[in-house]
Amino acid sequence: MGYFKEVKGTAYFKRFQVKFRRRRAGKTDYRARTRLVAQDKNKYNSPKYRLAVRFTNKDICCQIIYATISGDKVVSAAYAHELENFGLKVGLTNYAAAYCVGLLLARRTLKKFELDEDYEGQTEVDGEDFNVEPNDEGARPFRAYLDVGIKTTSTGSKVFAAMKGACDGGLDIPHNEKRYAGYDTASKELDSETFQRYIMGGHVQDYMENMRDEEPEKYAEHFAKYIEEGVGPDDLEDLYPSVHEAIREDPEHTKKEREQPAEKKRWKLVKMTYEEKKANLKAKLMALKASAEEDEDDE
Repeated sequence: MGYFKEVKGTAYFKRFQVKFRRRRAGKTDYRARTRLVAQDKNKYNSPKYRLAVRFTNKDICCQIIYATISGDKVVSAAYAHELENFGLKVGLTNYAAAYCVGLLLARRTLKKFELDEDYEGQTEVDGEDFNVEPNDEGARPFRAYLDVGIKTTSTGSKVFAAMKGACDGGLDIPHNEKRYAGYDTASKELDSETFQRYIMGGHVQDYMENMRDEEPEKYAEHFAKYIEEGVGPDDLEDLYPSVHEAIREDPEHTKKEREQPAEKKRWKLVKMTYEEKKANLKAKLMALKASAEEDEDDE
């Protein structure tokens, strides 16, 4: 048998198709996006909404989005840094904060579509799975599909905390309880007490208490912002229910008052006009003439 060498010739490269830019950058899962965006033809061009949840190092972003030919359109949005207006100033990226952001987005969206009174959602956070039921009269619940992006959908992920907050807020999001914190894969049951404890920040409370007792120096450094705001482990139990209540009372976004910009500094020389150049040259000539006359008088 002869030696066969596989060579990618010109025919291969002529047929090579470059992947989308966001696929090359690893930012978009187009296989998942196609299923989230594609709408049934019998829906007659009605928007297919999705709940997009994204996390950064210091913030959580939740948005209700629908796709168009010209690009995605954002209906409403909620961010973790907004929670300071509702009484939560620390721990803005943990599990409990993700629930609060989802709840804020749901109440804000329903108020925009005037459905907030028809669908209040789950007002008592008991850790049980909740699905909104349509009313006999009036509009149906606002439906959206969870969009996790490229985040791993593991059990206990904060993505599902935001989804749970949106569901409790009154949005209709198709889901099951298998990815909530506290779900046992062996018994295939959700431990509602464990799940409720995560939503209310109980796991953070335990961590703070253990670190405070065992490593006080590390506690003072790690929870410096908590100490600065006067929030201790025992305060978390009452903190999150008050935040949930404040969100339900007024979920509207308050715009910041924009300050008048300061006077711009110019680092480049201003271009002179013809008249200014003419006057400048005349002044220089007069100065030279005056200095020449002074020299003659001195002689």
